[in-house]
Amino acid sequence: MDLGRLRGNVESIRASLGGADLMAVIKSDAYGHGLEAVAASMGRSGVRRFAVAYVAEAEVVRQAAPGAELILVLGATWPAEVPRMLRGRITPVVVSMEHGCALSEAAVAAGGRLGVHVKLDTGMGRLGFVCPAETAQAAELARLPGLDVQGVCTHFAMVEPEKKPTAAKGQAEKFRQALPILEAAAGRRLFRHMSSSRAALLLPDCDQDSVRVGISLYGYGASERNRRFTTAPVLSWKSRVMQVKTVPAGFAVGYYGSYRTAEATDLATISCGYTDGYQRHLGNKGHVLIGGKRRPVVGRVSMNWISADLGPRSGVKAGDEVVLIGEQGGEQIWADELAKHCGTIAYEILTGISRQIERRYIGGQEPWP
Repeated sequence: MDLGRLRGNVESIRASLGGADLMAVIKSDAYGHGLEAVAASMGRSGVRRFAVAYVAEAEVVRQAAPGAELILVLGATWPAEVPRMLRGRITPVVVSMEHGCALSEAAVAAGGRLGVHVKLDTGMGRLGFVCPAETAQAAELARLPGLDVQGVCTHFAMVEPEKKPTAAKGQAEKFRQALPILEAAAGRRLFRHMSSSRAALLLPDCDQDSVRVGISLYGYGASERNRRFTTAPVLSWKSRVMQVKTVPAGFAVGYYGSYRTAEATDLATISCGYTDGYQRHLGNKGHVLIGGKRRPVVGRVSMNWISADLGPRSGVKAGDEVVLIGEQGGEQIWADELAKHCGTIAYEILTGISRQIERRYIGGQEPWP
């Protein structure tokens, strides 16, 4: 992974935000890029606010970026985790009155005061106080002992300003209407955030105090030059050729012979399979880069190996580099291309890369790890 390119993405986003601050979303092992290394790199780049899904992730971020002002847990935390959150200066969202009361009781028992953000469900239909029906309940959180209500947030279910402009607009309006009620109860202005990567890109009027940028940090969903900011992919996924053999026309490849060679050709067996996160849907659809050329993945993807048709007299040999995601010789294959073949999104491709795959980091301000 290229930490220098990651820094460039951070700078591009921050420069576009004006008065809003960047909250880096680094949940799910930083979208498969490596939580500890990403948090440390961003911390050195001046990022001070982070969002994760679970307390265990937040604890890793606290160690890697000790100067962080905010480490927000976006998922519903458990009362048993309150002592850990107090020790680590970790901030949870509160998603219901029942949840708030449980955290309050645990914080009082631990002898501490837990900073929290109120999560409003303005249309996502997932976690949070249903807004506006439960806005008054959410305001009651400020009365609970052991809790310090510091912020308020929501999450967009759809950001399509050109196709369905009222969807996000309606959610934003519910959020804005709730603010005076919550802030009157808290007795102060709360830290506000509602925008994700796509909203940050397309709805600048929804920035609030901070924007929670996730996938765009890693180079996806923000490649168009006429948008608010642009970012570039930072992760490359590489393997090696294990064997090359020359086979005749009509040669069957892989389980059930789903591919047969059209002519005499070279076949490469590559060390990678679905156990590593290379999805089975890519069989007979995907490509890899070998020797600076795109080579079709042929036959079914196996647990540990895939095959590529190299063409006749390829010159490829065992040990040659294979690029599954990334660049080689002027050619490129990125996660969104793989996602299209699989009928999914780049998020799933990136987070699906097995944790057993070694991560290497280049372009850092200092060696990592």
